[in-house]
Amino acid sequence: MSASEIADPVARRLASAPVSPHRASAGLTDEWAHFRFGVADGVATITFDRPERLNALTFDVYADLRDLLGEIEQRGDVSVLVLTGSGRGFCSGGDVEDIIGQLQSAGSKELLEFTRMTGAVVERLRRIPIPVIAAVNGVAAGAGAVIALAADIRLLAGSASFHFLFTRVGLAGADMGAAYLLPRVVGLGRAIEILLLGDEVAAEQAVAIGLASRVVPDATLPSEARGLAARLSTGPAHALGATKVLISREQDIDLGSAIELEAFAQALMMTSEDHAEFYRAFTGKRPPEWKGR
Repeated sequence: MSASEIADPVARRLASAPVSPHRASAGLTDEWAHFRFGVADGVATITFDRPERLNALTFDVYADLRDLLGEIEQRGDVSVLVLTGSGRGFCSGGDVEDIIGQLQSAGSKELLEFTRMTGAVVERLRRIPIPVIAAVNGVAAGAGAVIALAADIRLLAGSASFHFLFTRVGLAGADMGAAYLLPRVVGLGRAIEILLLGDEVAAEQAVAIGLASRVVPDATLPSEARGLAARLSTGPAHALGATKVLISREQDIDLGSAIELEAFAQALMMTSEDHAEFYRAFTGKRPPEWKGR
C-alpha cells in the first residue's frame, strides 16, 4: 500500500480491518471486563462468567453486552456468534441484589433508561446479520431466558431449563421482547401459558414445543456448539446473513411485500461471488470455496 493510500482515511480503515469502514468509525474494544469474549476462525464466543451467581446479570454486563453486539455487527472477522455460560448455569437473569435492589429507589426516568438498555441487547441480537447460537448449559431464567430466545438456534444441555419468571417477581411477563418473540417460536397459546405462569420448561419439553433445536449430554455441549458454529462459519456467510435478516423482517409484513422483498434480495444475492463460486464448483465437480462475499 502506498503512502498516499495510507494517508487516505478510508484506506487506513481498510488496512486496519476487521472494522468495516462503511459501517462504523470507532475502533474495536480490546477487552471486556464483565464477561469473556474471544474470536477464533470466524466464530465469536461470549461466555457469561459469574458462575458463583449462576451468571446473573449486572448493570455493567448489560451495558457491555449491548455495546459489544453493536461492535460485532461492524467486524469483518466474525460470521457466527455463540452465547454460553460458565459453570452450571447459562444465565439466571438480572441479579436480585445488584439490579433489583438498586432499582427500588430509582425514578421513572432511570427505570426507563434501564429497561431500554436491556431491550437493546435483544434487539441487537435479532438485528445482527450473522447466525447466533445459544449453547444453554443450565438454567436460563428471566433475562437469561429471553437472551437465549433471541438467538437463532438454541442447543441445550440435558440439565438446561427455561424460566420466564417475570410475573413471579411482580413484573409483566412481556419483557425485553419476550411477548414478541416467544409466540413466534412456540405459538400464541403456549407462549401465553409460559409467560403467565412462569413455570419451568425443561430441556426435553423445550425441544418438544419448538423452543430449542435439540438436547445433548452436558459433557458434549461445548463440542456440539463448536461443531455447529464451525459448520456455519465455513458456509456462505453473505447468504446466511441475508436469510436471517429476511426472516426477521418478514415477521410483520404481508405475503406480497415479503415476496417482493425476497425478489430484490435474491436478485442481489445472484450477483455475489459465492453464488458464482457455486456454479464454478458445480461445473468443476468440486466443493465450493465460500468467501462470504
